[in-house]
Amino acid sequence: METGFHPLTELFAQLGLPNQPDQINTFVEAHKGWTQPLPEAPFWSASQARFLAEALTEDADWAEAVDHLAALLR
Repeated sequence: METGFHPLTELFAQLGLPNQPDQINTFVEAHKGWTQPLPEAPFWSASQARFLAEALTEDADWAEAVDHLAALLR
């Protein structure tokens, strides 16, 4: 198991999304205003949603990055 801090760029790469800072900003702006639990968002694939849900429920080392993304999307 990996341990440590994962920045948003690594989270986006893990999700298979473009992960350059400007690309992350574009994603956030396109989906801003989401208030439900992040894994329930309709813009994730099934595998992305599963990864996000597991990261949160297992309090995995990805949880902090997932929480950060959720905060940005609110």
